Amino acid sequence: MKRWLLFIMIGFSVSSLAQYSGKYNWTKEDSLKGEAMIKTIEQSLDMFYAEYSPEGNYDSIIDALNYEPDAVPEFDDDVYCERLNVMNEMSPFHLDCNETTLSTIRFFVRKRRGFARVVLGRSKLYFDMFEEKLAKHGLPIELKYLSVIESGLRPQVKSRAGALGLWQFMYRTGRMFGLQENSYIDERMDPELATEAACRYLKKLYGIYNDWNLALAAYNAGPGNVNKAIRRSGNKLTYWEVRPFLPRETQGYVPNFIAAAYLLTYHAEHNIIPMEATIRYPQLDTMCLSKGVHMETMAKLLSMEQEEIELLNPIYKKSFIPKSNPPQCVSLPLTIIGDLVAMEDSLYALEDSLYNTPQSVTPPKQTTNQSGSDNGVSYQYHKVSSGETLGTIASRYGTTVAEIQRINGLRSTKIYVGQRLKVKKGASTTNSTPTQSTTTSSGKKYYTVRSGDTFGRIAQRYRMTQSQLKRLNPGININRLSIGQRIRVK
Repeated sequence: MKRWLLFIMIGFSVSSLAQYSGKYNWTKEDSLKGEAMIKTIEQSLDMFYAEYSPEGNYDSIIDALNYEPDAVPEFDDDVYCERLNVMNEMSPFHLDCNETTLSTIRFFVRKRRGFARVVLGRSKLYFDMFEEKLAKHGLPIELKYLSVIESGLRPQVKSRAGALGLWQFMYRTGRMFGLQENSYIDERMDPELATEAACRYLKKLYGIYNDWNLALAAYNAGPGNVNKAIRRSGNKLTYWEVRPFLPRETQGYVPNFIAAAYLLTYHAEHNIIPMEATIRYPQLDTMCLSKGVHMETMAKLLSMEQEEIELLNPIYKKSFIPKSNPPQCVSLPLTIIGDLVAMEDSLYALEDSLYNTPQSVTPPKQTTNQSGSDNGVSYQYHKVSSGETLGTIASRYGTTVAEIQRINGLRSTKIYVGQRLKVKKGASTTNSTPTQSTTTSSGKKYYTVRSGDTFGRIAQRYRMTQSQLKRLNPGININRLSIGQRIRVK
């Protein structure tokens, strides 16, 4: 979906321009206006996608239950069973409510709260894609929770046994389902390819056992161990009858799956507020490369952190993206990928200058020092923080937006968190922005509003609902926050 809306918008603008073909001589100024229009579209799309992935109704539920921020609610077993029954009505799974399941749920709601917060935040990057793949294969949507207990939604996590990726494929199983590995890539770590392979594997397992819980057990222990357990059980055909004969780890696997599915479904009822998502799946787009490129080169060209590129492209075992046929691709935020497409030639030229110079020539040393000089003018570096704009940075250093753009060769005012900007050394910092949060002598804690903040995001950052935050700030207009405004958060 993230592409068709962009294509429609661009297609509309192109078709509109085509009406004038042969009747108007386009100038460079018109081209710049067109580029500005595309950037406006991309920014608008990014804002739309940021709101696209819903946060759910946890805010209203927590408020209705009148929870305090640190409350750890628990419920009677009858409530847990009733909620599992509700989940069962909408699922082909057998989310059985028995003592084993209940004891696992009770452990999760007490000891896995932080894990649930983190996973709920990471889910914004993966669950949309999981659901799309599962629907394509006609599989239950609840299988998205399987990756939660397998990897905690971390694509580069590796088990002691050698299983790797979001879906923890062993090398042989991964090869069976088309996941390749060489010196530079391991497709077990590619979110989309591994999810596609997991869907095919799970579909095959269900076709063998005709029982989703046994299929999950086979996913964990392997069909061979499940078949042995079935024989030892007297050829029973349900998971709970076969469970005592399964390997010890697999005996806890399905209960863990059920507990995770329960907690992530009813996290609001347990006063668990999701961790703030840094990027969401619809906000990503891809570009395929015709040449081999180091991620460091890409980071330099785009003025972003190399670690961010690595995080969004876990398929690569090293920081080098090799040339191949078909070509390798890179995933980046929608707000950045357009710049990379426009500067593709510059990317390869910079790569050549950094890595392909003759050995007899010593390439210029790349430095990350915080100060230096250029043509006799001393400068220093400023690392962009969340919420900063060129305007606030210019004000801090007593310079202008145009001057910062000129020094750094910026074509627009768009900047990114972690970007290093060159500013004249010795510039005034008396107008520096206040710290994000301060604590008074009375113990009250305040947060200073920055560009891009909303009341909801501030509440989420401090693990509160909007209503709880509103009670700490009576009389505030939550829809009209201003940069520099102080919000009490404790």
